[in-house]
Amino acid sequence: MSQSAKRVVLVSRPVGEPKPTDFRIEEYATPAPGPGEVLLRTIWLSLDPYMRGRMSDGPSYAQPVPIGGVMEGGTVSEVIASNNPGFAKGDLVLSRAGWQTHAISDGKGLGKIDPKIARISTAVGVLGMPGFTAYAGLLEIGKPQEGETGVVAAATGPVGSAVGQIANLRGARSVGVAGGPDKVRALTEEFGFAAALDHRSPDFRDQLAEATPDGIDVYFENVGGAVWQAVLPLLNNFARVPVSGLVAQYNAAGPGDGTDRLPATMRAILSKSLTVRGFINYDLAADHYAAFLREVGAGIADGRIRYREDFVDGLEQASEAFIGMLEGRNFGKLIVRVDGGSKP
Repeated sequence: MSQSAKRVVLVSRPVGEPKPTDFRIEEYATPAPGPGEVLLRTIWLSLDPYMRGRMSDGPSYAQPVPIGGVMEGGTVSEVIASNNPGFAKGDLVLSRAGWQTHAISDGKGLGKIDPKIARISTAVGVLGMPGFTAYAGLLEIGKPQEGETGVVAAATGPVGSAVGQIANLRGARSVGVAGGPDKVRALTEEFGFAAALDHRSPDFRDQLAEATPDGIDVYFENVGGAVWQAVLPLLNNFARVPVSGLVAQYNAAGPGDGTDRLPATMRAILSKSLTVRGFINYDLAADHYAAFLREVGAGIADGRIRYREDFVDGLEQASEAFIGMLEGRNFGKLIVRVDGGSKP
């Protein structure tokens, strides 16, 4: 096939905050599938904080994107040509095609999407990796119990909003932390949190203590930084802390301000018998993925679980949207409409 396709490649490894010049858009000839392969056309591209880590070459649970390589990312794609008996032209699939309009796959790792269950964009959002991260991390590590208090930062994001709502379904009391009055208002009015706080408020620490008079039993960590410092003194004995992300630290360059808070953190972990466990979502898939699809899918269908999606048009806008996401500019799951997607 000779028509032109597009991809976004990594040009340089950022120091601190990524810049538009760290990315480059390239055109290439759309490839043809070989024996056993399929050709995918990207409809929706997911943008997620973990991608910042893939831009660096430091030690991590996954290999970095190579310089000149296509940026990593989950996608909703359409099969437009197939030499694989497991997939037919027109099938919609969840894939790891990355930041490009077209990709070749041998079929391994592709998951078919049923558009009758929910809008297909949810396959990279509330019914995809972010939603599963919330579900599995909360239930496997956080283990919220009826009457307990749970706190989650970045609470209007795709992971945080799901965490709060799933905790509510377990009978816990959810407190959300977000940035800005519109997001804070949405947490109580739209997502059903018992309380919502703006981490930018000068008296945020006092507000958090007031909102959690019985202490905090579960803190779902997405952010780190100042929010963690405010939460730590309020954690109850035997509190549980699933650590999903540390977005406040992803753009850090250098050793910081020299203030070492680790000793105080470790003392609190010891003295309060805290469970603090980092996790990667796919480590929990075998035990939780089927239940996640059933429970969250049913919750979406009957309105008990709500979600937001923040759409950006065009692959050309992906890098700017990604940079903005790391600064907290998005409201909901950030998704790029690459080709053929439709907004609600």
